[in-house]
Amino acid sequence: MSSPSAVGLVIGYAADSLLGDPRRWHPVAGFGRLAGALERRVYDDRRASGVLHVAVLVGGAALLGRCAGRGPLVTAVATWAVLGGRSLDREAAAVQALLEAGDLPGARQRLTHLVGRDTATLDESGVARAVIESLAENTSDAVVAPLVWGAVAGPAGLLAHRASNTLDAMVGHRSPRYERFGWAAARLDDLLNLPGSRLTAALAVLIADDRPAAARAWREDAGAHPSPNAGPVEAAFAGALGVRLGGTTVYAGRIEERPVLHGAGREVAVHDVTRARRLARRVDLGALVVAAATTTLRRRR
Repeated sequence: MSSPSAVGLVIGYAADSLLGDPRRWHPVAGFGRLAGALERRVYDDRRASGVLHVAVLVGGAALLGRCAGRGPLVTAVATWAVLGGRSLDREAAAVQALLEAGDLPGARQRLTHLVGRDTATLDESGVARAVIESLAENTSDAVVAPLVWGAVAGPAGLLAHRASNTLDAMVGHRSPRYERFGWAAARLDDLLNLPGSRLTAALAVLIADDRPAAARAWREDAGAHPSPNAGPVEAAFAGALGVRLGGTTVYAGRIEERPVLHGAGREVAVHDVTRARRLARRVDLGALVVAAATTTLRRRR
């Protein structure tokens, strides 16, 4: 018999797949406003201030989930609130449609909804590459990792992970303002996303048509990526799809020469976005099966 948590995870996943994010009154948007308000009160150019900011917000999210209980309805609502698979796929599809229509400027502009890099000079292949890299990384961050923490800690895990992930997006990047204040948010997000990223990469390898290539790309190329979690998933996706990812990436004010992932692959084409979206959906479903099975087995012990 399935556990209540497993039922809740499945219902919440189905709600996200069918409905996507709530159009109005999204709890994550409310959390972002709360985080911004607290930042204005506690900000100082010190790591200690950032630790306080993260502890209050992530700890508060975990406490809220803990107090709400672990019934199937609570778990379903929390899962729906934190997953982002439908929204991610919708944005990738929108960029793809613009590319297929020959509207490269429109595709570059829409791509800014998915990535933080400078998109103004990207060619068609560069836009498609950016979409696939975002699909890979965010499949891990916005779907697989939350399901992992939902299986481990129920609503408390779901809400704490999403709080951490949101704070990393807000203050975890390297800039003069957040170099020290955002340190705690970035490190906690790396830690909480570590198991999800490895599960994402493993599922991508298992699902790949060319499993040896996907496994080899993960093994040989992931370690050179600047992100300890994006590296494995992007490398595994590159090998699974038979394409090259990585390379020169331009951000506002700086250029990063990222390692090439799966150098034996070919250049990314527009049609590869369809294949990447399909792979991401299969990974999502595989993660749901693993999460639901985990909660059920834990209940039987």
